Amino acid sequence: MKKELIVSHEDDLTKIALLEDGRLCELHEQEDKSDFIVGDLFVGKVKKLAPNLNAAFVNIGYEKDAFLHYQDLGPQYLTYRKFLRDTISKKQNTSSLKNFEIQPEIDKNGTVDKVIAKDDLVLLQITKEPISTKGPRISTQVSLTGRFLVLIPFDNKVSISKKVKSSEEKERLRTLIESIKPEGFGVIIRTVAEGKKVADLHNDMNQLIQKWETTFKNIQKNKVPSRVLSEDDKASAILRDNFNQDFVSITCDDEQMVEEMKNYLEVIAPERKNIVHFYNSHIPLLEYYNVEKQLKQSFGKHVNIPSSKGAYLVIEHTEALHVVDVNSGNNITTGTAVNKEHALKVNKMAATEIARQLRLRDMGGIIVIDFIDMPNADHRRDLYEHLKEEMKRDKARHKILPPSKFGLIQITRQRNRPEKQIDTKEENPNKDGEIAAPIVIVERMGETLRTIMQKEKGKLYLHVHPFVEAYLTKGIKSIQMKWFMKYKKWVTIIPRDSFKYLEYRIYNSNKEELIGYSN
Repeated sequence: MKKELIVSHEDDLTKIALLEDGRLCELHEQEDKSDFIVGDLFVGKVKKLAPNLNAAFVNIGYEKDAFLHYQDLGPQYLTYRKFLRDTISKKQNTSSLKNFEIQPEIDKNGTVDKVIAKDDLVLLQITKEPISTKGPRISTQVSLTGRFLVLIPFDNKVSISKKVKSSEEKERLRTLIESIKPEGFGVIIRTVAEGKKVADLHNDMNQLIQKWETTFKNIQKNKVPSRVLSEDDKASAILRDNFNQDFVSITCDDEQMVEEMKNYLEVIAPERKNIVHFYNSHIPLLEYYNVEKQLKQSFGKHVNIPSSKGAYLVIEHTEALHVVDVNSGNNITTGTAVNKEHALKVNKMAATEIARQLRLRDMGGIIVIDFIDMPNADHRRDLYEHLKEEMKRDKARHKILPPSKFGLIQITRQRNRPEKQIDTKEENPNKDGEIAAPIVIVERMGETLRTIMQKEKGKLYLHVHPFVEAYLTKGIKSIQMKWFMKYKKWVTIIPRDSFKYLEYRIYNSNKEELIGYSN
């Protein structure tokens, strides 16, 4: 499978698209000023206790207090609390945990008011970003994630991913890590560590220890609430968790980010750093790679299933769960053996698209799928195995149940951040009773260009809807050519799939927006 990573930075927003064989499978958006990302470490103050929920609400600087359940405290909560207090009071003057006094573990089935008091300071980690009206979900079980290892303070265990099957390899990794890990830390060895050299693992360990030292220094600054460790930026995090030999290119339109990703690859895979490319063109990066078009096609209530000759999905969202209905279109009539096989084929294609949709939209919670009826038990089993295979590429924790008596398949999927919502419908331009005629808009474009040309000496770029672009460039005597003959200056016209019908924007050669209009 050919994987491509597209990273577009515009204004204060970074969009990261993961393409698999040219198909958009994941889309992440990250604001430059985003402060509450999964994995970030904070020092917060307990605002109030909620004994009826067996939880506490913690102020970490967000408008809504973060939610801390007793089960998320972790057995070593008292040790973390002592470390935090000693560090702030300067009693603890080193990040090393070699001789740190470990406190007794808290009762697994205890209550929050026995362990936490109002105004207590806590070292915590974001486990779920703010969603809707809810604040962030947090945990006091801190873990620092690297490429090959996960470092856990105040834990001496060495654990290995269950996906590593070879007993010899398990023993090699365990022996190796136990020889290099610092005292007072536990380690989880990730699946990607299988077969890696000592130097790679040692380097990853050193980076994680450096992160812990940074956390320690930031805690000493004694600011509450404050962020004491930032998770890697989204692009680096995706590379960390997904990068393998399947990646053929990483393209970015921001020079600084290109350098950061090259530096990151220099550490984890120096032989592959040349796959990172800087993109510099007036055609937007997401437009060039057809991402904007795929976004319009992939979001919304109805989603077509590729190569199915008319089959489509209907995706509905409720407060409690997501519902997906598979419709065959008009090409299946029940009963015949041929159509039973065809129903299985369409269901398999639908399962592939559903697995992609869950990743793309980042749908979490309960998902119920109503496939086309299949009386044959072997067909139902085949579909179930196919869906499980397609879902293996999904990094979010999930569980798939076998088809029920009614032919429904239920999925639960981890929810860490708000679901991706992209509106594929446009506002009614006629809502006020009238709208300027399209031909008038085109005339206005011409007048606007004439005004701009009097001030701007460099090249001009007109971004418009693809339909309008086709109209402006049609024929030898096109409107674009007439503008050239009239103003003695060529205007490059760029189609934009994401634009409304009569929307246009004019940019100069430095990619600065000069003027824009939207109906």
